[in-house]
Amino acid sequence: MNDKRSSAEPLDESTPPPTSLDVDRAEGLTATWPDGETTHYALEELRVHCPCAECRGLRERGLPVWPKPASPLPLRVEDAGLVGAWGITFTWNDGHSTGIFSWALLRQWRAPDPDAEG
Repeated sequence: MNDKRSSAEPLDESTPPPTSLDVDRAEGLTATWPDGETTHYALEELRVHCPCAECRGLRERGLPVWPKPASPLPLRVEDAGLVGAWGITFTWNDGHSTGIFSWALLRQWRAPDPDAEG
């Protein structure tokens, strides 16, 4: 992700859900937020940064999350579903389906850098 924040920084779990979501199974996720901002997340970006415990553990050990030697290419989303009013989950064509991307996490990834010059 293009995030310069610490992964230990707490997320604001009160982040409101997007007003619209578009999942392109071959390209990525586009979210439009209540403030009018639209953000795009590429499939590979989402898959590599999956927030599930298994993928976090792999990243912490410096191991690849995706692609692996047996990973199907190109990467595709087989299914996507809302997790209450809290986030979205994907089923990938490599069989992985346990990551829940909270609205707070997605929004934080694209938050403006407060140190950047306007």
